[in-house]
Amino acid sequence: MRQHVNPLSQFFQLPLSLPSKSILFKDAHYPIHLDIGSAKGEFLIELASKYPKWNFVGLEIREPLVISAERKRNKLELNNLKFLFCNVNISLDEWLSDLDDGQLKRVSIQFPDPWFKRKHFKRRVFKISLLNSIARFMSKDGELFIQSDIFKLIESMTNVIDNSNYFDRKDISGFRWINQNPYDATTDRELFALKKNLTIYKAMYIRNSSLFIN
Repeated sequence: MRQHVNPLSQFFQLPLSLPSKSILFKDAHYPIHLDIGSAKGEFLIELASKYPKWNFVGLEIREPLVISAERKRNKLELNNLKFLFCNVNISLDEWLSDLDDGQLKRVSIQFPDPWFKRKHFKRRVFKISLLNSIARFMSKDGELFIQSDIFKLIESMTNVIDNSNYFDRKDISGFRWINQNPYDATTDRELFALKKNLTIYKAMYIRNSSLFIN
């Protein structure tokens, strides 16, 4: 499995029409947790098993990982979870517009590809356009959780969020980063980083209820 794919290549610029929530889920009215860059899917599989009255959607640009995660999900008969293949910066907006007002309650973006070279920064998944889409469709008390073990990457992400004014950083008593993953599950990369004693930078944001986006 290749660790990276170029999201700007012509293949990944083709918009995909993602299945609507009514097709994905039997109980389509449940609140939704969207995980962008779901990789092997272990994080959402764990959450979906514990919280049957939530719906979980994992979006991943590496199609073989989506196929593998879907096999695990099917085997466990988790009907409140679905993994989908797409480039979120191309195909997410249309899918979000199908949700009920306020249904999107949580978005997590965890350990996204850092694309270290400056000339490759444009390949990073987290852009102001993506943040605008999330903010436009998220419930006014919704949560945006991000984490990475690459400081320069997480710093770039927090700068974009802070400058947008769409979200408020959750009060952490004067500390810049939260200490623990706020959800009762971990990603493969998080487990790897913990095992290697790497510093993990985590931030939680709450959707600002006073700002609206057209």
